[in-house]
Amino acid sequence: MLEAQADQKFVAGNLDEGDSGTFADRILAEGDPFTLLEGMAIAAVAIGATEGYLYVRSEYPDAIAILGEAISVATAEGYLGEDVLGSGRSFTVHVRRGAGAYICGEETSMLESIEGRRGEVRAKPPIPALSGLWGRPTVVNNVLTFAAVPAILTGGGETYAAAGDGRSRGTQVFQLAGNVARGGLVEADLGTDLRELVEGFGGGTRSGRPVRAVQVGGPLGAYLPAAGLDVAAGYETLAEAGGMLGHGGIVVFDDTFDAARMARFAMEFCAAESCGKCTPCRVGSTRGVETIDRIRVGPPAEREAALVLLEDLCTTMTSGSLCAMGGLTPMPVRSALKHFPEDFAPAGGGDATGPDPRAGAAAASTTRSAP
Repeated sequence: MLEAQADQKFVAGNLDEGDSGTFADRILAEGDPFTLLEGMAIAAVAIGATEGYLYVRSEYPDAIAILGEAISVATAEGYLGEDVLGSGRSFTVHVRRGAGAYICGEETSMLESIEGRRGEVRAKPPIPALSGLWGRPTVVNNVLTFAAVPAILTGGGETYAAAGDGRSRGTQVFQLAGNVARGGLVEADLGTDLRELVEGFGGGTRSGRPVRAVQVGGPLGAYLPAAGLDVAAGYETLAEAGGMLGHGGIVVFDDTFDAARMARFAMEFCAAESCGKCTPCRVGSTRGVETIDRIRVGPPAEREAALVLLEDLCTTMTSGSLCAMGGLTPMPVRSALKHFPEDFAPAGGGDATGPDPRAGAAAASTTRSAP
């Protein structure tokens, strides 16, 4: 961004927090909006941007109202506006309300929506840093990233880097949700043990039943079994375990968790939220729902062929999708098959869809079908 040449540059803050079990962006916007605005202003001065946009999901009316008031106060006090703190630099910030599309959490879809168009993924290159909003250089970051900047400049990079583990430096705002005794935010070093987060901070399940699975990284994250929780919650360590950190959301499930139904829900969710621009995501997710149904309630003779087809679909979606929506949908499906294969045994007829996993506390109440 600093090197890019243009008549105008933009800073865009992503507050379209659509992942299940995540709410750190909302708490930041409602509780400490000035730290967020300060981080955006620092970024703008550093790269020569003059205008910023905060893209907030429509389900956050309080955050939208508080951010609007905070921008007015910061402008009146000279922290935003035509002459930021007497520096001669101009930086104004606008709030844009999203329309509820999950895909607009992806940076280029978000930019399309800010420009007033349907939220669809842009093919890259060019990257937004060279051609973003209205074809101008645009830096896009999650709001937690911008909010970390003032503390890093205050304490120094070495102080920030002293926290964390391996290449995952600093802290992460972990969000505990689902069937958990103590849900909420936990800001801890990256690399904190996942079991400590779930059982230590979270207190185990709210139902009092044993933990069976934990999904980390939103609805496209992997399902990790209870036996696999002794892993550091960092970018590299979770990737090595077959998962991802994502936005730091941790959704807990007890032993009534049905992996097959949740795998089906991942495909169903993708089919509903896909922008439709690429075939692997648009068609693959629909075929995925049908294939999982055949595995669960179809003729036993077709089960093995359906399992092979499901893996083929996952490979195509991972390799051929334009963005992470279709590319990551196979992650929860494959992890469910790997760690909970018994849940995919033929159910002996009946309803393959079962209760909607979105009902209740992130599917905490769904039950397994009898084998």
